[in-house]
Amino acid sequence: MTAINSELAKELNEFGTFDFSACYNCGNCTAVCSLTTEDESFPRNMLRYSMVGLENDIKVSLKPWLCYYCGDCSTYCPQNAYPGELMMTLRRWLTSRYDWTGLSGLLYKSAVWNIFAFLLVAAGVIVYAAFNSFDLAEIMHGGHLFEMIAIAGVFAAILFPNIIRMWYFTIIKAGIKAPVKLYLKPIGSFFVHMFTQKRTLSCNDNKFRWFEHFILVIGYLSLLFITVFLNWFETQSLFINLLGYFVSAVVFIVTFHFIFERIRKTKEISKFSQPSDWLFVIWLFLMGITAFLVRLFIDLNILEHNIWLYLVHLIILAQWALLIVPFGKWTHFLYRSFAMYFQKIITDHSGFSGN
Repeated sequence: MTAINSELAKELNEFGTFDFSACYNCGNCTAVCSLTTEDESFPRNMLRYSMVGLENDIKVSLKPWLCYYCGDCSTYCPQNAYPGELMMTLRRWLTSRYDWTGLSGLLYKSAVWNIFAFLLVAAGVIVYAAFNSFDLAEIMHGGHLFEMIAIAGVFAAILFPNIIRMWYFTIIKAGIKAPVKLYLKPIGSFFVHMFTQKRTLSCNDNKFRWFEHFILVIGYLSLLFITVFLNWFETQSLFINLLGYFVSAVVFIVTFHFIFERIRKTKEISKFSQPSDWLFVIWLFLMGITAFLVRLFIDLNILEHNIWLYLVHLIILAQWALLIVPFGKWTHFLYRSFAMYFQKIITDHSGFSGN
């Protein structure tokens, strides 16, 4: 017997949705969705599950991640139930369910917790700098080590266990007993989707948004590689330095446009931005511009007398690595990629079982 959570609608509202109970199940949202097929319908069934309180049915579903929020469903909803925003809300809610620490839910729902967490990380960086007598060379060396340790530590301690939980909810609890070969087959397409998010191209009027996201992903990963593995702030290589300037400028420009669009609110995806949406784009923007300025100050030989700039950059970097990446909207990039991977396994398993 399916369990019903009568408090689910109230709980979802804490993650940012609006009055989806206005939906009267006309099916218009599914009819206009360009991603709807015979096997996948968006987002009508998720609306019904949310209204009735079928928490477990939502938890085992991958459909919230397979939606790319082109906004047509909300634009053409006759009741202003904003089904596209509900799908976004469900992604936040699912993130909190995958997260074994419980911190994602706290940060999504509470501005006070966000402020406290960000101030705590900032204070930690300042204390570290004071411990090293504000010696720039020591702080920069520690910052470089932090980047490497944070990447490995956050993935190993938080993101990997959360992905396992996502797999358990959507594969094991859904009763999918796929052989190992079905897990190996879609690995190639998994990485293609992770880096290109090409499914977005199936959405109406999403071509430019896809291009911006693609450039941003490549720019972000390139900046990460340049700063962490090539140690951009200490190298004397002209090519690496020029590449770093270019990549940080790309991240800065694209994220500035994202912020501008959210301020204008001309598109459905930007109309109801939550704090997690703002934090994601603003901190990406700040990372790009501060990385650019730190390298510029190094080349102008004035960073030694402006250590505050590197401390600001390190604070932004630490907040990104310790809060936004493991608990914020960055995780959507990861979970969406794995959702595509798991969906392929489920599809192949259905065909495998039918033979």
